[in-house]
Amino acid sequence: MATSKPKAPKDSKPSKPSSSKKSNASNLGAPAQRSQASRKGKRAWRKNVDLDEVEEGLEDIRAEERTLGKAVQKHKNEELFFVDTAGNEQTRQTLPRYSKDQLTSTKILAQRSAVPAVFSRPSSAAPKRKSLVSHAEKERLLRIGKRPRRGPMNTVMDPTEIGAGSALLEVTEAVKQSGTYDAWAECPEPEVPMGLEPFQKLKIKPPPGPHPRNAIDAPAIAQPHQGASYNPLASAHQDLLIKAHEAEERRVAEAERLAAVKTKMEQARLNAQEYDQGGARGMTVDDPSNAPETESAEEEMSLPKKLPERKTKAQRNKAAKLLAEKRALSERAARKRLLASIDSAKSLKRSTEKRLSAQAQANVDKQRALREKLRQGLAGQKLGKHKVPTGEVDVQLGEDLSESLRALKPEGNLFRDRFVSMQQRALIEPRAPVLPKKRRTKVIEYEKHAWKRFE
Repeated sequence: MATSKPKAPKDSKPSKPSSSKKSNASNLGAPAQRSQASRKGKRAWRKNVDLDEVEEGLEDIRAEERTLGKAVQKHKNEELFFVDTAGNEQTRQTLPRYSKDQLTSTKILAQRSAVPAVFSRPSSAAPKRKSLVSHAEKERLLRIGKRPRRGPMNTVMDPTEIGAGSALLEVTEAVKQSGTYDAWAECPEPEVPMGLEPFQKLKIKPPPGPHPRNAIDAPAIAQPHQGASYNPLASAHQDLLIKAHEAEERRVAEAERLAAVKTKMEQARLNAQEYDQGGARGMTVDDPSNAPETESAEEEMSLPKKLPERKTKAQRNKAAKLLAEKRALSERAARKRLLASIDSAKSLKRSTEKRLSAQAQANVDKQRALREKLRQGLAGQKLGKHKVPTGEVDVQLGEDLSESLRALKPEGNLFRDRFVSMQQRALIEPRAPVLPKKRRTKVIEYEKHAWKRFE
């Protein structure tokens, strides 16, 4: 039996879902269950929270990364904007009717992500893993294991054959490392544990000025005096004798001066010892019986000097008034001299300029003279702690001269001359000879008891 459906009234319209009711499915495809009305527990709150706005924002950021490589917020203004000052020259040109760039398929294929793809397999550019066993080590292990070795044309090599690697002895490490060791290379400093580091001397920096050897133009071997010949002229020989005499006089005078200074030091040391023992020198009481008879009785009975009396107030005021008048007169005289010097300012300026120019010229002449002296060497100058020696004057007396080379007697010392020459040319620093000193500490010898028994 057929049944008929009830007809809807004309006035009624199909009901539409209310816009206030949220959809169960997310726009982005994420699961969503927001139709549950009850939110009594934490699970319900976590399960029925609307995250569409957050998901849409994250998806927009992902799209920007795929298009531009990174988010728009991370780009600089210069990368996003530019100032167009020239304008577009192709504005009035019309585009062709058909272009492959306008096809939808071309636009879809052109959309490539700026983020590099992830490869599941290693690329060929990746470095190959180094073998743990080298080829030489592998051959050595094969020889030890007596396994057949394949040679050219796939032939089996006999391990007992001479020259086919039958010997198990390998070359030494010295042979392997031959040619890699440099005997003249600087050895690296060994590592010292903390707290046991040796004391390191400070490196002395050279002075910033030029070295004196650059200005010295003295020859390595100086030309000897004409009077030092084995058969010299009488005048040249006499001149050289006078120079040697003057040098000896200077040496004797210096020795006397040093002896006098030493005597004064010894006397001062004796006086200090006397002061420590019985008071200062000159503080002893003289015996009146030994006093000279020439002293008069008036000197013995001399009275002390009378002390000056204290000035009164009137005297002090008078002295202050006189002092003020003297100061006023001196100030007036100074002002008068100053006013008188104004007229002579031009002449004073000329005289000052002349004096300064003369002083500058004198300094220039002095520097030039020092440079000329330096060109001859550093003989006689003090450099550091010691003085550069001037060299000895080697001369023979008249009776010692020989008129032939066969009877010539050597004079001087070549080693000393070369050493002094190197000091004068600033090649080495001046030094003083260090003479050996006698041992001050006395050695005490002990005889053991076992050696005292002579049996």
